[in-house]
Amino acid sequence: MLGSERAIIKVPASSANIGPGFDSIGMALSRYLTLKIELADEWVFIPQSEEVESIPTGKDNLMYEVALEVATSYKVNLPAAKVYVSSDIPLARGLGSSASAIVAGIELASLLCQLNLSIDEKLRIASVMEGHPDNVSPSLYGGIVVGYHHKDDTYITQVPYADVDVVMVIPKYELKTTDARDVLPKQLSYQEAVEAGAVGNMLVAALMKGNWPLVGTLMEKDLYHEPYRMSLVAELPIVREEAKKIGAYGVALSGAGPSILCLARKGDGERIVNSLRKIVPHCEVDVLTIDHRGVQVHKEAITTCN
Repeated sequence: MLGSERAIIKVPASSANIGPGFDSIGMALSRYLTLKIELADEWVFIPQSEEVESIPTGKDNLMYEVALEVATSYKVNLPAAKVYVSSDIPLARGLGSSASAIVAGIELASLLCQLNLSIDEKLRIASVMEGHPDNVSPSLYGGIVVGYHHKDDTYITQVPYADVDVVMVIPKYELKTTDARDVLPKQLSYQEAVEAGAVGNMLVAALMKGNWPLVGTLMEKDLYHEPYRMSLVAELPIVREEAKKIGAYGVALSGAGPSILCLARKGDGERIVNSLRKIVPHCEVDVLTIDHRGVQVHKEAITTCN
């Protein structure tokens, strides 16, 4: 139990659907959802940053709903808590804001109810809630993760350590995942499905080998979602042309969009950022790194001023 301590949960952002890795390949990024938790008489979530200033502050908060669902499934009571919430993960932009909240909610339940859940147990719970593992698994494990979620099991494999720059182009407008899914086809032909699967297989092989020029080529050959979502993100072809011109390995939608992910050689990120800011001045452009730690939980003493 916390008692006179405060717990801190820090969850990295994630970029999913990496090229043809639709619902299956994602990476953890160096932006974070951070919770500071103290025991209290009733539940309250207190926003501490601009990105979360509009979140529900009571039991209608997604993180509480997730924590309660986990506690109920384990037949334990969920103690009340005061939760200070800060984040630099923009909402509905394709950077896993809802997945990070799910991971945080599971950690809340594990912590407050003393469940001591293993990371594999957390993965299964999160994947069932999310419906696929490509956002939640990087936020849990860190790094780049390849996953497959089935009604009976969830499987993941981590890609060996990747040391590349990640340039994110983040439009100001939101794109709801439901809207982005509505533009997808109901089915692909057999021939299209075989080709799409082959591209995805090659992308995984290139990631495992650390062949980043090939990764860049393959992440632009997706047939599952990007061709259909292109019309929703006008910045994508513009960013792709300019970033590739100045040395990016490859460019793809981040998650369901509208954020755009560019992979580049380590050290090239700032140069690409400076160029893209001139091309899409209405967007936020930032260089990030791949977070290799995943979700972190620690405790600190609560101090009061007299």
